[in-house]
Amino acid sequence: MKITEIIWLEDIVEKLILKHNVKEQEVIEVFKNRPNVRFIEKGHHKAENVYAALGQTNSGRKLIVFFVHKGGKQALIISAREMTNSERKKNE
Repeated sequence: MKITEIIWLEDIVEKLILKHNVKEQEVIEVFKNRPNVRFIEKGHHKAENVYAALGQTNSGRKLIVFFVHKGGKQALIISAREMTNSERKKNE
C-alpha cells in the first residue's frame, strides 16, 4: 500500500507532539521510507480500515503510525509513537 497524501487533524497533531514527541515530518518520512503496513481492524465506515505503518524516519527513529486508509493513496493519521521492543523485533 503506497500512501502519498496524509490527512491531519489538529488535535491529533497536538497529541503526537505533546504525548508521543512525534513530529509531522517524522510521520511523513515513515511513509516515504517504505514502511511495513499491517491491517489492524475494520473501520466504522465501509472500506475505511485501520492500519499500522512500521518504519523509520530519516534519522533512524523507529515509529509505528496508526492511520485510517481513506481510499486511493490517502491516510488519516490517528496516532504515532516509538515502536516497542516486540514491535521492533517483528518488524526486522
